[in-house]
Amino acid sequence: MSASTAKLTPALVALMAFATGLAVASNYYAQPLLHTLAETFGVSTGTAGLIVTAAQLGYAIGLVLLVPLGDLLERRALIVSMTLLGAVGLLITASAQHIGMMLFGTALTALFSVVAQVLLPFAAALAAPEQRGRVVGTIMSGLLLGILLARTVAGVLAGIGSWRTVYWVAAPLLVLTALALWRALPTHREPNTLRYPQLLASVFALLREEPVLRLRALLGGLSFAIFSVLWTPMAFLLSSAPYHYSDVGIGLFGLVGAAGALAAGYAGRLADRGQGERATLQGLVLLLASWLPIAFAEYSIAAFVVGILVLDLAVQAVHVSNQSAIYRLRPEARSRLTSAYMTCYFIGGGSGSLLSAWAYSHGGWPLVCGLGAAFSAAGVAVWLLATRREPAAA
Repeated sequence: MSASTAKLTPALVALMAFATGLAVASNYYAQPLLHTLAETFGVSTGTAGLIVTAAQLGYAIGLVLLVPLGDLLERRALIVSMTLLGAVGLLITASAQHIGMMLFGTALTALFSVVAQVLLPFAAALAAPEQRGRVVGTIMSGLLLGILLARTVAGVLAGIGSWRTVYWVAAPLLVLTALALWRALPTHREPNTLRYPQLLASVFALLREEPVLRLRALLGGLSFAIFSVLWTPMAFLLSSAPYHYSDVGIGLFGLVGAAGALAAGYAGRLADRGQGERATLQGLVLLLASWLPIAFAEYSIAAFVVGILVLDLAVQAVHVSNQSAIYRLRPEARSRLTSAYMTCYFIGGGSGSLLSAWAYSHGGWPLVCGLGAAFSAAGVAVWLLATRREPAAA
């Protein structure tokens, strides 16, 4: 079955959403377990936080070097190969006996988990134009659920077995998903005469030539930095006084954030109706507002839950509206557009992780909240300045 004869059925969209979520979840299993991993390997909380940074940086490298291949190679074979190699990284992590091996396995898995960003433009290419925003929103819902439920699943499985259990379970699940994708996906290859070095260079050319891409990449980087500022130090907050939550309890907070998947579909539908800018502004304002209840996390779990819910809804609204905007630019270069956008996105996430770990170590939760609010205010300011100067480009 080729892409030209393939029909993007609801079942295929669901499979692609599941595969996207499962692939990207591999980067987040460690987050609710950081205090346990610090104890296991005998390192500080700051050093344990490097596990999150390794995942973010590995993902960023994959976005630069691997995702553009979606515009060059046959996509089904590329997707299946990357999924299987991600499973290899999980097995290395599960077997880790020291922090160096843990970091290597995490980075390797993250490198190939960018398969999620090959699946996304593939789905956009298969979708009819009037349904593209909804399809992108559905795939992004799967991605968000993968990110957030990864924490819950990791916490629960750590409670049943050990921190290694989630990795032993996730690796064969990725293999089974790869087999399902091989059977269900159509074969597809973009007509492209570029060589690999030219392909990589064209990613930076797109950033230079497309102002919409630059704006959306900046907003994406800021939004994921905000997301990481919240989620990276959360395990340290909840495992300490007055809460003393277990890995299972910390992991369950992922269920709260999973409601943010609802915003992905909402933003996608707005984009299909030509109202993506509205979704962007709403998301940026909510990001800033979310830090008020989050600031009370040390004293009120209820306020913290409200803040998590609002922040995750807002991040997804901004993200889906960003991607819907860039996929309208150059249909023949969707993988490279994704590479450019998502590279900036995950550089923002890695920066947010590093800065939040530093902020928690030096100023506790109040400094973390100040950092998140500053990033959020910057996002609102960037959008207002951009739309004032170039309304049509936004």
